[in-house]
Amino acid sequence: MLRKILLPTIFIILGWGFWASPDFKTIAAGVSIFLFGMLSLEDGFKAFTGGTLEKILQQSTNKLWKSISFGVVSTSIMQSSSLVSVITISFLSAGLLGLYEGVGIIFGANLGTTTGAWLVAGFGLKVKISAYAMPMLVFGILLIFQKSNTLKGFGYILSGLGFLFLGIHYMKEGFETFKDTIDLAQFAVAGYPGLFLFCAIGIAATVIMQSSHATLVLTITALAAGQISYENALALAIGANVGTTITAIIGSMSANEQGKRLAGAHLIFNMVTGLLAIAFIYQMMSAVDWISAEVGIASDDYTLKLAVFHTLFNLLGVLVMIPFIRMLVNFLEGLFIPKKAQRSQPLYLIDSVIDYPDTATEAVRNETLRVWDNSINLFSGAFAFKRSDLLSENDLYKIAETQHKLPSYDIDAAYTRNIKSLYGAIVAFISKAGFSWEMEQSGQIHWLRKANQNIADAIKDTKHLQKNLNIYTNSSNPKMHEAYTKIRVELALLIRELESIRLESEEKGSLFSLDHLWLLQDEHISNMNEWLANSIREELITPEMATSLMNDVSYATSFFKNLVQMGETLFVKRGSNLSDAERALQLDDNELDEIKEQTENEENN
Repeated sequence: MLRKILLPTIFIILGWGFWASPDFKTIAAGVSIFLFGMLSLEDGFKAFTGGTLEKILQQSTNKLWKSISFGVVSTSIMQSSSLVSVITISFLSAGLLGLYEGVGIIFGANLGTTTGAWLVAGFGLKVKISAYAMPMLVFGILLIFQKSNTLKGFGYILSGLGFLFLGIHYMKEGFETFKDTIDLAQFAVAGYPGLFLFCAIGIAATVIMQSSHATLVLTITALAAGQISYENALALAIGANVGTTITAIIGSMSANEQGKRLAGAHLIFNMVTGLLAIAFIYQMMSAVDWISAEVGIASDDYTLKLAVFHTLFNLLGVLVMIPFIRMLVNFLEGLFIPKKAQRSQPLYLIDSVIDYPDTATEAVRNETLRVWDNSINLFSGAFAFKRSDLLSENDLYKIAETQHKLPSYDIDAAYTRNIKSLYGAIVAFISKAGFSWEMEQSGQIHWLRKANQNIADAIKDTKHLQKNLNIYTNSSNPKMHEAYTKIRVELALLIRELESIRLESEEKGSLFSLDHLWLLQDEHISNMNEWLANSIREELITPEMATSLMNDVSYATSFFKNLVQMGETLFVKRGSNLSDAERALQLDDNELDEIKEQTENEENN
């Protein structure tokens, strides 16, 4: 509703401004070009989020000072705290980052955004930057039309910088000529009323433009042209800082509770920083005067003094809030409590993570782990074991011997209720992931989709097994009872083994730990074939029973293969260098046969 009212209002105001003053058109065009440059920069940096940024992020956030440093450096490079905030929210939502580390990045991003004020005040207003803008635009557009994603990324970055410089030029020119028509300085308001008024204007401008950087540049160019007073410019800068939280809030709307918590941290930090800056505005102005004199900034160079002020109050906010980060995290975790979702509803497949390959991959992996967890419940029910018994050290053979009749269990209903919708959501999410198949994450996504298919196929195998399991577990024929008890117990033990591998730390879990399962499968098949031959020869089972058992051994073998393949993908991330090295060393089918033959020879000898 608000957007429906806001957009027509902005159009009416702009239309009136264009009619009232040709110079206003120059300023508005400058803002528009600047914002377009910001969008181009974001698109450019997104081209490099195919693993590089994500890996740096994961390796640079294990300590608070590293998180803050990452926020400072990444925002200084990308010149967009909003983009850094949205990326951080995506990583949090996908489970790649903790809230504590994410809050550190947000603190650093606020400090990093002050570099923009220094660039504009120290360089943009003192040099004819439109001369630099034109070559950047020419080379940038040429690169955008190349096929290589890397070249396109550089093209968007170059053209984005060109548009930024061009936008600053037009804003500067517009305010220079605008003062001949209307002197906005006559509307300046002194004291705290002026501080609150212009702070509110700064918030509104940032909410409308979705960029505190654009508001700050607009403020600096207006201040350089003498259209606003120094004191009111400081208030606009404070308002821009508070208003930039709207981007994080909008970005968190499609995120889970972790994303909402981070947006809340961003809002609290900027509100506290803004209130501190207003409360101690005159003391800070005195500090700015002293710092400026010490570093050689002229007393009347208000644009650079504004940059000093912007840095000072953001630094003050970081220093004040650092001791309270733990308290802030605990407060936000208590404020945004996850809703108890239905087991069949996806938790990680949200729109905010799909644009970045690593977050999309991790979201799919976490959701696939939920599919696996739900499937354990289904297998427990189908094989007539409690989940607690199946995943414990309890002797399943002893438990099976006490079960004279298997309870009925509706596999179709369990699949539809707890797995089918999750599986469908994963497939739909993967189909929307727009990153190139040349990227490493594309292979990981492919294997994760295959892991889901493996689980679904194992469930189909279980359904085929279920009928004869129920019949022959309750059979009066002791041999058939023994055979089907062995099948369901061995499959249950496979699930136990896979879950124990999953629970191992990532450093210990590897493909090597799954090789023994393939050997175990061959051993079971060999033993079952030998048992079948002896039972038929000794007429302990009928040919019809033998046929049923042979079919069900085939289903059990398929079940076994599907789940071990799933484990190779899901419990050891495919696509990383370590996994590739391990896969190169993993035993192939011929090697498995050789080991099996050697083992048999040793036993015979």
